[in-house]
Amino acid sequence: MKLPSTVIVLCTGRCGSMTLSKACAHFTNFSAGHETRTHLTGPERFDFGPNRIEIDNRLAWLLGRLDRAWGDRAAYVHLTRDPEAVAASFAARAHQGILKAYRTDILSRSRYRSRGVPVMEFCRDYVDNVTSNIELFLRDKTHVMSMALETMETDFDRLAQWIGAEGDLEAARAELRISHNATKANS
Repeated sequence: MKLPSTVIVLCTGRCGSMTLSKACAHFTNFSAGHETRTHLTGPERFDFGPNRIEIDNRLAWLLGRLDRAWGDRAAYVHLTRDPEAVAASFAARAHQGILKAYRTDILSRSRYRSRGVPVMEFCRDYVDNVTSNIELFLRDKTHVMSMALETMETDFDRLAQWIGAEGDLEAARAELRISHNATKANS
């Protein structure tokens, strides 16, 4: 069975998605991007096109619409990282972005209701929730590959072979040794 030319990478965030995007940018037979359509709504949000690798953790919140737009016509990669490490990275950024929304609007509906609950508890819950959503979405998909930050270099070579990627693979591998968008110790 021929692999689809659109590759959609699903993840929690804080798991090497930016690094993977930088590495995939060295492919010549695919374009690659990280969260490139987040400003769009409706069908345009999912108009990734052929020969495209789109990496976007926000898609885990839009899986019903992603399924309607792509279903089994795309190849999917589930990018993961040790859940405790992801939660710790989110905890360092818990007062901004998706974790702030998750804590104060999605779960608690008020920052006052979440008082006394340790931030790490919300972070762990977020990671578990998003991972579960992705796993459920992928359970009936034909073209699925798992990758992990901890084994990124080996997994990247597997990905390149799986999709038939061409380009400067040495430069791509060099990107994997750079921690793009890493959480700073005092964030």
